[in-house]
Amino acid sequence: MTKHAGASLRQMLTIPYVVLVVIAATVIGLLSYYAGRDAVDTLSNHLLGETVSRITQAVDKHISGSEAVLETAFPTDVPAPVSVKNDIEALRTRFWLATSIHRDPNNYAYYGDRHGQFIGLYRFSETEAELRLRTDGTSPRSIYRYSRINGKLENPVQEQRVFEPRERPWYKAGQDQSNQTWTAIYIDFKTLELVSTRARRVNNAQGGFEGVVATDLSMELLNVFLKKLPLTPHGVAFIVEPDGNLVAASRGPHLRKGVGEDNRRLNAADSQDPLVVAAYDSVKKLAGKTDFLAGPGTSFFAGPDGDTVQMGFTRLQDTAGLDWVVIVAVPRDDFMHKVSRNVKRTVWLALLACVLIALTGFLVLNLISRDLRQLAHASKSLADGILDSRIPIERNDEIGDLAKSFAQMQDRLLTDRLTGIANREAIVRRIEDRILRHRRNANSHPFAVLFIDLNKFKQINDRYGHEVGDSVLVEIAQRLTDALDEQDLAARYGGDEFLVVVDKVSNRDSANARRDKLKQALSQPLQSLPESDAEELSMTTGASIGMAICPDDGYDIDTLIKCADKDMYYQKQAIKS
Repeated sequence: MTKHAGASLRQMLTIPYVVLVVIAATVIGLLSYYAGRDAVDTLSNHLLGETVSRITQAVDKHISGSEAVLETAFPTDVPAPVSVKNDIEALRTRFWLATSIHRDPNNYAYYGDRHGQFIGLYRFSETEAELRLRTDGTSPRSIYRYSRINGKLENPVQEQRVFEPRERPWYKAGQDQSNQTWTAIYIDFKTLELVSTRARRVNNAQGGFEGVVATDLSMELLNVFLKKLPLTPHGVAFIVEPDGNLVAASRGPHLRKGVGEDNRRLNAADSQDPLVVAAYDSVKKLAGKTDFLAGPGTSFFAGPDGDTVQMGFTRLQDTAGLDWVVIVAVPRDDFMHKVSRNVKRTVWLALLACVLIALTGFLVLNLISRDLRQLAHASKSLADGILDSRIPIERNDEIGDLAKSFAQMQDRLLTDRLTGIANREAIVRRIEDRILRHRRNANSHPFAVLFIDLNKFKQINDRYGHEVGDSVLVEIAQRLTDALDEQDLAARYGGDEFLVVVDKVSNRDSANARRDKLKQALSQPLQSLPESDAEELSMTTGASIGMAICPDDGYDIDTLIKCADKDMYYQKQAIKS
């Protein structure tokens, strides 16, 4: 007698079928999970790289203007004065112009000499400033408030603490360097915030050392940017120096209280956030690899709870000695939680489908596999740099939620939140892609880059407030969209500046015709203003539009944008004259 002799026919038919169903459901679940995980990993790694690049661009914006500030405050060939007191008017004029270049964040320029004299100009706004002056080597500084570049100095207020410029980090760093240099990050004398200073040696008429000119970069602006950065619920972004001292962080402190309630630097290894500690430790291990400086990278590491964490990182350096590491770390579960829920749902649906009819189960499997393949294909396209590719999934279940969530994250990276049109990153990518296509195809049509700056926009803001100003920007964005062809792209570049890519132009005359069309569209009375005021401002508003054509005016993105920007200022000056 065999061991199956006691089994009923129903059992013999049911048990193997149940086993097959369980195996099939298990296989389906595993396939769904791993396919979904691979798709999520591909897309999330790309998004982490984009986030790191976005942070890097923000940092570059903060530091890029500091070199020009120093050169304007103290041109290279201009010798230092023998006495600050005898040269106050010339110095404060140059310092006013220097702090006008990039008032946010470089609103403070100053100079100290080997005799202990000091002059610094701190800009509160476009018209209000503070002159900090020390004309001997022993007294506290005198503070003068005044308005506009040649405004009368108010009665001075003397500081209580003695400020000795020769003992400050920026002075010590600059006096021994012939070129511009960054100081180590230190705690500011006046604001008690983290500050790094760009400094440069200034010689006297005989070529000997006389003093140091410098401008500050506050880390608080970077902290504000990181805290507003859209991350997952458990993700963290931070910037550190090579020794681990925190520069800025999206959550938690970057300073700590020490003995006597003095502020002190906080090292990432000592952070109260376990994810920051683990991410920094992982980056230290990667720092020894030869490709660490090659550009933005991504990796996985074991988090503080043993869970897998995905990380994006890059090293940021410049010629003046700045050396920072940008890190973004997100637990994989933040990306995968909807995929995991979907796998469980898929298993139950597969079980039910297999019990009812094998064909239905096969159809469900095909549908799921198709959507996962589409998700993987779309994520690969995004990873390859095709930022305008869309995820072709329209579902109301968890896979659809996953696709929508990634689409929303992509849109947040590429869409200006106020106007709803493309943002700076999106149009930069479009221009880079268009240049690449032009290089690949020698017969490709030229294309034009238009730089648009609204006329009298500040007047509207001052008169009606920023809420109306925002409505005007939204209206301008809509007019640009309506006036462009389908293949063209308009984007908000920053403030009241817009960029437009005209995809195909036959020659400069046709490009000028497109520009004139946009000028006409932007010169109409603004619907966002009261009707009477719109008519009044119709002759003073509109926009100045600069143009650059690729390849005639340049064959790289920086050259094209600078050329269009320069032409825009020429157009604006022509209107004023």
